[in-house]
Amino acid sequence: MADTKVLARPGPERPRVADLLRPFRDYRLLAWTWVRSAAQYPLSMILMSLAVAVSVLTQAGAVIILFGHAGSLSGFTVYEGLMVFALAASAFGIADLFIGSVERLGRHIRTGSLDAMLIRPVSPLIQLAADEFSPRRLGKVVPALVLLGVSLAGVDIEWTVAKALLLPTMLLSGVLICGAIWVITACLQFFVADAREAANTLTYGGQALSEYPLAIYGAEIVRSVTYVVPLAFISWQPALFVLDRSDPLGMPEGLRYAGPFVAVLLCVCAALVWRFGLRHYRSTGS
Repeated sequence: MADTKVLARPGPERPRVADLLRPFRDYRLLAWTWVRSAAQYPLSMILMSLAVAVSVLTQAGAVIILFGHAGSLSGFTVYEGLMVFALAASAFGIADLFIGSVERLGRHIRTGSLDAMLIRPVSPLIQLAADEFSPRRLGKVVPALVLLGVSLAGVDIEWTVAKALLLPTMLLSGVLICGAIWVITACLQFFVADAREAANTLTYGGQALSEYPLAIYGAEIVRSVTYVVPLAFISWQPALFVLDRSDPLGMPEGLRYAGPFVAVLLCVCAALVWRFGLRHYRSTGS
């Protein structure tokens, strides 16, 4: 009897680690190109970074003056208010550093440069996010992180292992939430070319709102930034978690642990909105 060989049916090819890491590698290479370009004018880069840092410190100074003059605001002391500010400024600053450039999507659509991005062997979202990557944005991140460390040292916190582990996780969740909001609002420009200003009300406007304890705004606003646009998970809920404080407006206590889940859900929504906008993009015709 002739030998028979049973050929195994090839299964689906598993993605390799290199393929999974490729978007990060592409982003790093593109960003490094812009960093090298900016480094040709080091004095200008340093001065711009210092100017951005001064603006962050000026905003922090306003928070300190407001809370210092009032003594406490909605039950928050100066250091506690500064912690809320620093959490929001850190999350938005890091998100702006890595993905804030997506807000210029409308400009790329008008000039036709988005068409060039679509034919390159790199994700157009990666190209858009890394476009004009600038180290000067570290002028937002570094002072915010320093202020966060100062405020945490000045607040009376009963540290536990859970807090030490979850606080960085919540900060990362805040960064992802900010980045997802940036992508979702930028996608409006696929359909309305001049929607950048309207999108800024949710990005930069959202940052200004979340830099203060949300209890000062009233219950309706807090509900809207918790269940509609989840800005509350950037600074407010993490602050309540660290301070072991119940929500002054009676919101569910379990919300303070929901930041990572909200971040994952919002990132999935951002990916779906991006793909929807890209599928309906019809080029400029130029």
